[in-house]
Amino acid sequence: MLWSITKIVVFIALVAATAFAAGHLLEMDGGVLIQMGGQEFNLTPLNTAIAFILLILAVWLLMKLAAFMVATLRFINGDETALSRFFARNRQEKGYRALSEGMIALASGEGDVAMAKARKADRYLRRPALTNLITAQAAEMKGDRRTAEDMYKRLLNNDKTRFVGVRGILRQKLAAGETDTALKLAQTAFSLKPTHLEVQDTLLQLQAEKEDWKGARKTLRTKLRHGALPRDVHKRRDAVLALSEAQDLIDGGNSSEGREAAITANRLSPDLVPAAVLAARSYIAQGSKRSAARVLKKAWAVQPHPDLAAAFAEIEPDETKPARLKRFAKLIASNSDHRETKLLLAELQIAAEDFPAARRALGNLPETDADTRVLTIMAAIERGEGSSDAVVRGWLARALSAPRGPQWICDSCHHIHAEWTPICKNCNSFDTLSWVAPPEGANATPSGMEMLPLIVGALDDGRDEKGDDVADILEAELVDADENDEAKR
Repeated sequence: MLWSITKIVVFIALVAATAFAAGHLLEMDGGVLIQMGGQEFNLTPLNTAIAFILLILAVWLLMKLAAFMVATLRFINGDETALSRFFARNRQEKGYRALSEGMIALASGEGDVAMAKARKADRYLRRPALTNLITAQAAEMKGDRRTAEDMYKRLLNNDKTRFVGVRGILRQKLAAGETDTALKLAQTAFSLKPTHLEVQDTLLQLQAEKEDWKGARKTLRTKLRHGALPRDVHKRRDAVLALSEAQDLIDGGNSSEGREAAITANRLSPDLVPAAVLAARSYIAQGSKRSAARVLKKAWAVQPHPDLAAAFAEIEPDETKPARLKRFAKLIASNSDHRETKLLLAELQIAAEDFPAARRALGNLPETDADTRVLTIMAAIERGEGSSDAVVRGWLARALSAPRGPQWICDSCHHIHAEWTPICKNCNSFDTLSWVAPPEGANATPSGMEMLPLIVGALDDGRDEKGDDVADILEAELVDADENDEAKR
């Protein structure tokens, strides 16, 4: 209504201005004298204005006529669309102007304006491949998922825009959490354009979430083949997928294939701790203790980890304590200055009931880098050396409030995991878990018992009264600590 009134007012104003200008020209004296070919033309001011307007109109018509003649000549010479382009040029200009305005509105975040301009452009251009895409993106911007999905479905009918339509619907399904449908769409998009980086990453992520390890490894090989992934990163991620496949095979009762897959994962990435542990246990099951030791030593040289020490102990489960110390010396020698090596040596000395040697192995860790594990080992050393209960409980009290030390933490969201997994349980990121110390104040998920793989278990076999006291105190205090952490969470 307001727009109609505005147009009426503007029209009346233009008519009034034209009438005023015509009256003013009629009242003016003089005129224009034109001499041409012996003829004289004397024009009044009003006639001069009219003649000037007619001259401009004539020039415009001549230009249009010339363009029409050119189009006709092109048509005669074989350009079948020359005449149709000539007559549609005005519509195209309006359509492309509306299209450009719609793209600008889309970039500016004006979803309503972009959709209106897209509809206008569609009326003039009749090119749904362009206008439907702008409408779909504008609808996404507004949060109108139904309209966006309808527009993307229309793009599926054209071979040139099918990939864009599939990708758009894929994004809609991912936003809605419909991962099963999203996986099928990602596979379709991947078949249409296997070199597209975003589609590759999305498909790989969905396959990993669905535990389709074989499919994920195939996608990973495609990324490598098209140069979208460095070779070293490919080997690492392929090892993670092979390890996950091995775990599934073993859990499913197919232990022989699972062991082979674990060994393959370790060969791809010798420094991947879970792969080294599973490969070592596979070698142990096959009776190849030397290969198991070699795998664990190689991984320990890169990144010492308690799980590696526990697997190394499984190679000879019935050995005596002196023999275990002697055998572990070969493992420790590969990375003797590492913090984890010092802790392992201290645990071994406690298991052998050589408490002064355990204290020497710890060095200055209780003062410079104390965490739950270090302080608990100190409590065990104090108990083994005959210190009073007050001293032992003092160390244990410090252990309850101390940081838990390195744990499996997601590099993306910093979520702490009790054990390694290929997919972060919090943000679903793939291969983002690292064995590092958590940020200060973060709650720990692994228990103290899991972080002491050798102390209490070693003391269970043939331990004396002093050993019983140490183990019982450690078990009781660490269980209390875990219950307190759980209550806080």
